[in-house]
Amino acid sequence: MNSGPTKARVMDIVESPRDGGGVVSVAVISPDEQRRTAAVKALRKWRKIQIREFADYPSNPGNLSWTLNRDFDAILVDLDSDSKRAMHLVTSICINGLATVIVYSAQDNSELLLQCMRAGAREFLKMPFDPGAVTDALVRASALRSENGLPAKAEEGRLLVFLSAKGGSGVTTLACNFAVSLAQESGRKTLLIDLNLPLGGAAIDLGIKTEHSIADALRNFNRLDSEFLLGLLVKHDSGLFVLAAPGEMASTQIIDEAVDKLLEVALQNFDYVVVDAGSKLNLQHTHLFDVSTTVYLVVQVGLAELRNSNRFISKLSAASSPQLEIVINRYDSHSQEIAEEHITRALTRPVAWKIPNDYTAVRRMQVTAKPLMRDDSEISRAIRQMARSVSGYPAAL
Repeated sequence: MNSGPTKARVMDIVESPRDGGGVVSVAVISPDEQRRTAAVKALRKWRKIQIREFADYPSNPGNLSWTLNRDFDAILVDLDSDSKRAMHLVTSICINGLATVIVYSAQDNSELLLQCMRAGAREFLKMPFDPGAVTDALVRASALRSENGLPAKAEEGRLLVFLSAKGGSGVTTLACNFAVSLAQESGRKTLLIDLNLPLGGAAIDLGIKTEHSIADALRNFNRLDSEFLLGLLVKHDSGLFVLAAPGEMASTQIIDEAVDKLLEVALQNFDYVVVDAGSKLNLQHTHLFDVSTTVYLVVQVGLAELRNSNRFISKLSAASSPQLEIVINRYDSHSQEIAEEHITRALTRPVAWKIPNDYTAVRRMQVTAKPLMRDDSEISRAIRQMARSVSGYPAAL
């Protein structure tokens, strides 16, 4: 059974004359596609809104309720698909009490409605949806968020995670150059976090020195806030901010709560947060693998890596639903021993990006500590295309 929703889809922001504040962020949870689509259709008509669909009830809602409360102003829960699991979810979300829980049903079940109210649900919508009732419910949800000192949610930063199922795949090189390119191409505040402990290589690749590191953030996560985080960062001459790994071997314990707090603060302060996670697959229960995250799984073509990546993809699909993009690194079409169709079959999904094998350019970066993006090469153009796909600019190859 899944510990979180098995599918999520982010909808566009829609403007309405009746909107009076910031973006209202809404989650719609229903295993039934028809009922879920009907709810989304009703929501999109009336507010400036950001909607995320969840195509299943989580089997362990306690692990998800804090994230839902943090990320959404209102949460719509379908009661009809499985009333028992729906009630369990409603109860779990309402314990934290930040988001407004709105339940909806096509049935007139007064007993179930009473249970929802006792659990903490604040609104009930009857299907088919009345547009005015939907709008009024969202107005009250937005007002409640403001009363709690949490204004209608503005868009947070975007989390982009680079990792591999096997060490030595070139994750750090790709993460560093992608982050540099993203900062330059987008002109937005971009942060690179080197989570590849104990000895990450981002600072070396970028030629920067720092007095502080991610170890300081993780050890002091209980008092981590914007001011504390910004004091740990170094700004690269490309405009990229960097939270480096320790320069010396350090026994830093990585716990999920510390990673979550670091990412939460980072996303509040930066438009893009790029994480070099190395091969740390043991952090699957952190926000690194939230449904809103883009995970770039870096793979080299080889039997061992394809096998490990296949296992990781299977495990990841069962545990969460981030957007997963396969990146083949050091790709050489002329010496490819495994056909692309076999690679796709092994990874259970097509390859999104192919980064050319350019040993000379990478070696020059390692010697000079200057990013690949400083030069116009086949590898820099491929990485730039990845960055431009994130920032919304067309590819310029």
